[in-house]
Amino acid sequence: MQRRTFISTGIGLGTLAAAGAAFQPRQTAAASGSIDRGDDLGDGRRLFIGADLAFGTTMSVQVAHADARLATRAIEDALAAAKQVDRLMTLHREDSQVVQLNRDGMLKQPDPHLLTVLACADNLARRTQGAFDITVQPLWCAYSAAAARGTLPTDAERRDAMLRTGWQHLRFDRHQVALAPGMAITLNGIAQGYAVDLARQAVAALGIEHALLDTGEFGARGAKRQSQPWTIGVRDPRDAQAMAAVVRMDGRSMATSGDYETTFTPDFRHHHIFDPATGDSPPELASVTVVAASGMLADAWSTAFMVLGRERSIALAANLPELDLMLVDKRGAIWRSAGFPVAAT
Repeated sequence: MQRRTFISTGIGLGTLAAAGAAFQPRQTAAASGSIDRGDDLGDGRRLFIGADLAFGTTMSVQVAHADARLATRAIEDALAAAKQVDRLMTLHREDSQVVQLNRDGMLKQPDPHLLTVLACADNLARRTQGAFDITVQPLWCAYSAAAARGTLPTDAERRDAMLRTGWQHLRFDRHQVALAPGMAITLNGIAQGYAVDLARQAVAALGIEHALLDTGEFGARGAKRQSQPWTIGVRDPRDAQAMAAVVRMDGRSMATSGDYETTFTPDFRHHHIFDPATGDSPPELASVTVVAASGMLADAWSTAFMVLGRERSIALAANLPELDLMLVDKRGAIWRSAGFPVAAT
């Protein structure tokens, strides 16, 4: 799993890189005590920041609170909750349940967290008529293998990979998960969002009212200061140093998918997001940012909308309560829904 897209969190624009560098974990950041007492917020609270590695990136948790001990515990619990999702759902650990499923074609006694994510993925596959499909992993493998040769998959290789996809062929219940022969799944378009939901639940369980959580997708509680909401800068898909928007976190979660995260051609035409109907990357959009009631939904819908394209995404989103989105097309044109929470400048 790879980090999705952002420029800065509520630490302050331009300072995230330095803050992230300060928390490169040795094994686990929380276990090794790398909790930073940040700024005095001027109201009896301080900003506490901790980080750890998961999903192939550095996660971070910021807590605004007066009690250092409670803030530290909340950060540790939140990071541990997110790391649990990574352990279960990554493609890069032999003992993860997703790796075991892909290897064996069947998984007995799936973890309840895995079942929650699979159920959400199944629901979105149905609602998008397969535009969101976690069984596209054979396409990723075909493109990755071709990239190692300095080319793209042949038509025959792409067709073969497509024959081994199809969300309808994934079966699961509380006893087992089963795949048709040759199939494999990836939860890279949904698991980080679920991780931010669990992290937010962890801080809420301790009564923490003000926190910003970053697993590569974002969730928040409260605000950084009474007059200053948590904000997140979303990068321009063609300029890593520029922003397409600064988002005000309004209690919902946020996720972005973009064509620049992993590319197979320098023109961004072929990348890590696949349209199951064509076996290739969707051609219209460069990035999609979704604000939704949960991180899991924001994460999954951002991927689905990339596949669906502008017109179908706008039409579908109009019937999705508590969801707003920002679309950036390949030419740089930006469209935002009426409720998309752009921060005041």
